[in-house]
Amino acid sequence: MTSIAAADWSKLAGAARSSAEPYNPFLSHAFLSALEDSGSVGARAGWLPHHLALETADGALIGAIPCYLKSHSQGEYVFDHGWADAFERAGGRYYPKLQVAIPFTPATGPRLLVDAGLDPDPVRLALGEGLKTLSERLGTSSVHVTFAPQDEAAALEDLGYLHRTDTQFHFVNEGYTSYDEFLETLASRKRKALRKERREALAEGIEIDWLTGRDLTEAVWDDFFRFYMDTGSRKWGRPYLNRQFFSLIGERMADDILLVMAKRDGRYIAGAINFIGEERLFGRNWGCIEHHPYLHFEVCYHQAIDFAIARKLKVVEAGAQGEHKLARGYLPVTTHSAHWISHPGLRNAVADYLEREREDVAEVGEYLTERAPFRKG
Repeated sequence: MTSIAAADWSKLAGAARSSAEPYNPFLSHAFLSALEDSGSVGARAGWLPHHLALETADGALIGAIPCYLKSHSQGEYVFDHGWADAFERAGGRYYPKLQVAIPFTPATGPRLLVDAGLDPDPVRLALGEGLKTLSERLGTSSVHVTFAPQDEAAALEDLGYLHRTDTQFHFVNEGYTSYDEFLETLASRKRKALRKERREALAEGIEIDWLTGRDLTEAVWDDFFRFYMDTGSRKWGRPYLNRQFFSLIGERMADDILLVMAKRDGRYIAGAINFIGEERLFGRNWGCIEHHPYLHFEVCYHQAIDFAIARKLKVVEAGAQGEHKLARGYLPVTTHSAHWISHPGLRNAVADYLEREREDVAEVGEYLTERAPFRKG
């Protein structure tokens, strides 16, 4: 990102608040450069930045793609390990591959970034073809554009990319003025269960703080990083983000960050980091050093709804997977990715698999929607 001026990058749709596309904090120069400057991404992490820039003849940036040369499939949340294993058992070489994504971040947002003042269609076409050319020049097996908006996935499908779908759970703010007003839309039994859950989460004298902007001191980051490392080390073996990353985003984009921190006996014991977009709150990482019933649900899901209602944000995205979110008012939403695979045999096998997978995703989505906790009729 150091080779691209922040002012030039911020002209791209979704990367700045002045854009017609709703601002997405993960696309900001501040976020992407913090990943690189901290060493959270780079050659040692197996995420080598290889961003694609589209310029006019006089050097003006009119399009770009956040892109990484990868030697593994970790930290992506759209899983292709089975594809890699099958191809390599057949004598192929799956890695390196090109990953178009926000590292470690399963949040939908533009991937084919276009100058906000231009017609996006021809620029997207050039970017999609540019990815194929880059893949060929680098000798990669494939290109993976993950958590893209549906229209971008469709545009790439027209260029021969394979379309993949999955399911996440998002809370949709229907103009609620309070959490209680939201609860009134739920079936009586579900409403009572959530009220009980929230009471029990805070029953042992636990208090909740919302920290953003100037509240994000180095001491606060020390506390949160301790939680992040404890949980991450148990879930993933090696957490992806280092301590410097949190200091850098605290310096560069503090107003785009919400830490929901749980306190007991005067010290923080758990917390979750969220990123604040123009229309959406994006829940990301959680951690704790004390375990209390339902505290995870309170800090990650209920408090996010409270904040979204208070800020009049339209949606809360609570990260990847998690059918337990359904009972807490988060509805199933289809996510999209697009995949370019150069080897004809692998491409045909993956295309056949994805056709069946899309059908399964659609069926499961319908099933889960029918079982949402909202009142019927």
